[in-house]
Amino acid sequence: MKNQLLLLLLSLAVLTRAHAQQYNPEKVSKKAGQYFSKATELAQNYDLKGAIDALKQAINIDPRFEDAWLSLGGMYGEQKNYPAAVEAYEKARAIDSVYFMDYNLPYSIDLAGKGDFAAALQAVTTFLTVPNLNETSRKAGGYRKRCYQFALDYAAAHPVKDYKFDPVNMGDSINSEFSEYYPTITIDGNTLIYTRRVNHFNEDFYQSNKRDQGWSKSRNLPGNINTNQNEGAQNISQDGQWLIFTGCNFPDGRGSCDLYISYLTADGWSTPENMGDSINTEYWESAPSLSPDKRDLYFSSQAPGGYGGSDLYVTHHLKNGQWSTPENLGPSVNTVGDEGSPFIHPDNQTLYFTSNGHPGYGDNDLFVTRKGPQGVWSKPENLGYPINTIENEGSLVVAANGKTAYYASDRSDTRGGLDLYSFDLRQDIRPAQTLWVKGKVFDRQSHKGLPSNVVLTDLSTREVVSNLQTDETGNYLVTLPKGKDYAFNVKRKGYLFFSDNFSLSHAGGDTTFNIDIPLQPIEANAAIVLNNIFFETNKYELKSESQTELDEVVQLLKDNPTVHIQIDGHTDNVGKAPDNKTLSENRAKAVTTYLVNHGINAQRLSSKGFGDTMPVADNATPDGRAKNRRTELKVISR
Repeated sequence: MKNQLLLLLLSLAVLTRAHAQQYNPEKVSKKAGQYFSKATELAQNYDLKGAIDALKQAINIDPRFEDAWLSLGGMYGEQKNYPAAVEAYEKARAIDSVYFMDYNLPYSIDLAGKGDFAAALQAVTTFLTVPNLNETSRKAGGYRKRCYQFALDYAAAHPVKDYKFDPVNMGDSINSEFSEYYPTITIDGNTLIYTRRVNHFNEDFYQSNKRDQGWSKSRNLPGNINTNQNEGAQNISQDGQWLIFTGCNFPDGRGSCDLYISYLTADGWSTPENMGDSINTEYWESAPSLSPDKRDLYFSSQAPGGYGGSDLYVTHHLKNGQWSTPENLGPSVNTVGDEGSPFIHPDNQTLYFTSNGHPGYGDNDLFVTRKGPQGVWSKPENLGYPINTIENEGSLVVAANGKTAYYASDRSDTRGGLDLYSFDLRQDIRPAQTLWVKGKVFDRQSHKGLPSNVVLTDLSTREVVSNLQTDETGNYLVTLPKGKDYAFNVKRKGYLFFSDNFSLSHAGGDTTFNIDIPLQPIEANAAIVLNNIFFETNKYELKSESQTELDEVVQLLKDNPTVHIQIDGHTDNVGKAPDNKTLSENRAKAVTTYLVNHGINAQRLSSKGFGDTMPVADNATPDGRAKNRRTELKVISR
């Protein structure tokens, strides 16, 4: 629309108004008119700087040359220099407000560009009173009026206190004279990968690593991932091991743009592989975003059957290594317009994306939606001004801390084209701060790494938050969004499972967890602590949060029908020893009763209470006493 406006503003064939008109273009100084003609020629050759200089010359000769002021406003608007554009338009309006009437639409756009939505609404409302507007102009004015009203309503509903939008250029180590865009970052915040348009035409991937003194000098990704084709719109997995990206017009492509995957090896990134027919179609697929457990892949597609031009989809990584048939995220997220650039945060429940179909400020805006119970997405929320503007907004990624966001922009301090910036998100549009657990699963006897299943469950809802498979050597990474308490289970056929819990409902700080997990083969005398069995103080009724762990024991016994076990109860030394022994016995019996009630033969079970006689930690500290209050599972026979 801007280019069309520019040509309109440069045209000398403007509509004049007979009534109350003070400006007469035929009385403009001939010399000023010559500079105006020169400006027209320069603008048509895309030399806006030269055209602006020529218009200034014309205005110096004839300060009441309204067409020159109008064209100057249009060119400044084209450069996104909104304050200068508004000033030029207001100079023109002061000369003759009637002659100016047709220009209230571009004037309103530039007012909105500098954030003055109230004045923009007034200007476009005035524009819509112009008699005999053609249908195109009326639709354009109506659209902008709705956008400005949305901006005012949003500001009223989201009063902002103590928040300053202040993007910081990420510096010369990352940004260059070329355009940098589409940032993606690992969960530890230490590896940044982005797209650079090299020599203004070839898109390649670059990497920078965070050091104590700042970001390292970016380098071309090692390995076989960058080619003379265009690679872009990439997403790195949270553990830094997979890179999924968009490749357009590749020799093995199914359509115009497909999704490809590359793996990190000792020699760099592997040769990209097309992700196959279950994901890619003869149409356009782009903008991948991988969930932190690498089980869900979100992306944008123009395949038919959606709600609009491009919709957001999710596909699931199956146990056989294949990807499921993509599922449309539905009409709460997708619209009759275009949705793109999805980013699923490490909390695995907060999704950011762009849309021009939901109400907003104009063109593509950034939105956030959150996954609720049973995977239902909330109504998308606009991120608001000034993150969103009247321009097209691109991709946004948010660090694990839930606060730091990264995006591309061509702000005034750009090194060239688009640069990468970081800024703090407003509090109400942040995801959950997310910590993580990483380590290695191995055989306790041989110390060999074990590919295993790692499951994270919300203790309060018993919903599985994350379910992933370690790599072939047993390495894993699991994310832990703050604000909830989790059960953590690791299991492999033929082994006793490992359990732990993380209480993050009231946690502070940024502690992450490194846990190497030795799994014990199922054999006589093998034992594990059931860390997710919970009782009230001095009581033996099982709390509801225990169900996830108890069901794991049930499944273990069903998978190994010949195994006999004993449940052992232990307490700390607070209170009388006889009372502690009785309490521990009753707690152990409560567990075996649950197992029997869920289909396990009582002949395979026994229980015993040891009271405070077998401490594993010092009872002098709260942490030690907590470790001593435990329930254990011991294999009696196999």
